[in-house]
Amino acid sequence: MEEIEKDIEVMENVALSEPLEEGFERENVGVEKENGITAKGGNILVTVKQKMFEFFKRVMEIELVKHFLGGNLERTRAYHVWPGKNVFFFHGRLICGPDPRGLMLTSVSIILSSWIFAIYVGEDLPSHSSSLIISISVILTIIVLVNLILVSAIDPGIIPRNDGQETIADVGTSTGTRRRRVTVNGVEMKLKYCRICKIYRPPRSCHCAICDNCVEKFDHHCPWIGQCIALRNYRFYLTFGASAMVLFAYLFAFSCWKIHQRVLKNGTGFIGMLRNCPETLALVSFSFAAIGFLGGLALFHVYLTAINQTAYENFRQRYVRFRNPYDKGILHNFMEVLFVPMPPSRVDFRAEISSRSFSAAETEL
Repeated sequence: MEEIEKDIEVMENVALSEPLEEGFERENVGVEKENGITAKGGNILVTVKQKMFEFFKRVMEIELVKHFLGGNLERTRAYHVWPGKNVFFFHGRLICGPDPRGLMLTSVSIILSSWIFAIYVGEDLPSHSSSLIISISVILTIIVLVNLILVSAIDPGIIPRNDGQETIADVGTSTGTRRRRVTVNGVEMKLKYCRICKIYRPPRSCHCAICDNCVEKFDHHCPWIGQCIALRNYRFYLTFGASAMVLFAYLFAFSCWKIHQRVLKNGTGFIGMLRNCPETLALVSFSFAAIGFLGGLALFHVYLTAINQTAYENFRQRYVRFRNPYDKGILHNFMEVLFVPMPPSRVDFRAEISSRSFSAAETEL
């Protein structure tokens, strides 16, 4: 950095030296005499040239810094070299899954449905209540989108990989093999070893093949959100599904009311409605399908929450041979999922890493 400061001082001394200023003045005087430009115009020309010189000087300073620092102006942080397949935004503050297509499709579907309702269905609503009805739909849409961002852009519960230090491998008893056992509420459970993360995974965790991470209390990887659903974002997943179902039920009800009013007014059948307001029929069809899908999904997860199981455990029939050690009763199970404070992230993706850690991460990649 001392060499950079010396170079910048030399550039400033050369740029602000007396001969260069005299050259500028002679050029401006010659132009004024030749073209008859006023003194005011000459001062403006000098000011413009000085501004241009300052701009180019700043550009050269940046290039010098990039040259001496190897082009890396930002400090190396954990998310730069994280071996998983996640995509990070806002300097590691938001973490998403590797495939954004499902999230984009879901977002566009929600926004487009709300827009069609406000533009096409709103024109047939009663004038005294149309503003209120459309405002409620906009508020519901914002709530759904906020929950969608929360469930898709926060750490779902990623478990740190083994960096050579002591990990959860020390929990329980060892038999000399890659199998360990722990006792949870009187039930003995196995800890499986992950060859990718090189750790013994805690109970209820799983390695997601899509995101390439071990995730704590893994439920499933949702393709419509593009993110793992696990310990830290499961409640947002439930609120997103519930709010989305309310939104589409709201859109469906008033869209059906519009179709009913059109039929009573014009006496047209299905073909006439398809010709006169196809967008409303499309919204009704899509809302009906969304309500059916979200309703079934909501019932399934309400059942899982009541018995304190994850979708992965239910699919694998994990508690067929022995009782579920995490089942505390319906009321306590719902309290645990919805009202217990969210645990902090186990990985600080914005943490600065040393050059040694950086070299090791590059070797692993």
